[in-house]
Amino acid sequence: MEMNSTSVEEIVKQVLESMGGTDNATSSATKSVASTGNSEIPKTAHVAMLTALEHYEVKEFPMPPVGDGDILVKVEGCGICGTDAHEFKRDPFGIIPVALGHEGTGEIVKMGKNVKVDSAGKPLKLGDKVVTCMIFKDNPDITMFDLNKQNVGDADVYGLLPDDDIHLNGWFSDYILIREGSTVFNVSDLDLKSRILIEPCAVLIHAVERAKTTGILRFNSRVVVQGCGPIGLICIAILRTMGIENIVAVDGEQQRLDFAKRMGAEKSVSFKDYKGIDALSDAVKEAFGGHPADFGFQCTGSPIAHANIYKFIRNGGGLCELGFFINGGDATINPHFDICAKELTMVGSWVYTLRDYATTFDFLKRAKGIGLPMDELITHEYPLDEINEAHRTNLAMKGLKIAIINE
Repeated sequence: MEMNSTSVEEIVKQVLESMGGTDNATSSATKSVASTGNSEIPKTAHVAMLTALEHYEVKEFPMPPVGDGDILVKVEGCGICGTDAHEFKRDPFGIIPVALGHEGTGEIVKMGKNVKVDSAGKPLKLGDKVVTCMIFKDNPDITMFDLNKQNVGDADVYGLLPDDDIHLNGWFSDYILIREGSTVFNVSDLDLKSRILIEPCAVLIHAVERAKTTGILRFNSRVVVQGCGPIGLICIAILRTMGIENIVAVDGEQQRLDFAKRMGAEKSVSFKDYKGIDALSDAVKEAFGGHPADFGFQCTGSPIAHANIYKFIRNGGGLCELGFFINGGDATINPHFDICAKELTMVGSWVYTLRDYATTFDFLKRAKGIGLPMDELITHEYPLDEINEAHRTNLAMKGLKIAIINE
């Protein structure tokens, strides 16, 4: 797989300049790191390869060479994302066979001699805990106008890469090779569960930042969050750390609605208790004390849910749609009543940027600081060789976040 390292370096430089510069101090330990690494590294690695619909095989591959700009990471754990579930059931991207897993983290066990710092300018050394962001590409039509739109300028991600002769391309494995030109962050100051949650939290950090651009989302806003899977629950947590308290959660599973309150939602509404959108809309309005929401976050992949959320929002209100990371089908709305007559301000949100990752690290610390049960989002843990069962548990909605944890 060929990486465009020049474009990534330029992106990182611009992002860091906008954040106040980089820390050029590099420890002597980092300077001395060579490409030889740890003598205990095995000669082969195990990768959970999705070889057919609803079927992973744990395959063994030779450990690849580590180039001067590469990093070999021993995987500690990786969360199962909704995108992984879609690929498991339907292969919408047409990439089987594939090594999945993009919510992963692990420990550096070998690194090339040219690797000195991470994507935020923080020194890297053997033993550091890391995560990866996206692999950004040059798209002049995007980057020449707005660096912050690099996420929609065509990018790759570990865990959704076509298989190649390296094979260690996803975090559902015991080792992953981070190639030169990739983005990587040193997150050694975070515990394992927090590190597993970084990627999905970054999705919501980006969505909330997009929502703030409307000028409607404020600390005293009435906010409805539709869909209380891990994405919706994290959304509620982020809103709560911003000081927003008037939050109503909408879902059909009582376990998730109960957890939404623990994450900061003031009230909850189960759509299963109401017949028809009018009754459901009235219930949401009642939960806000007789008022419609000022702003809504649509966190499901359901076209029906997308059509419904317009009815929850007041005239002049705002909406952030972030639930459709694959083509989930068309939604039926009335542009007159739902958008024009309300003069609704709507934004879409697509994954994240480098800057969102830096914000996410601070969010996770802040959320724990105010007592939000972030760790409890991970309800089930499975070893790598039980990954098929882990995905079935996820599809059955028996928990919240399901994770693969390596011993």
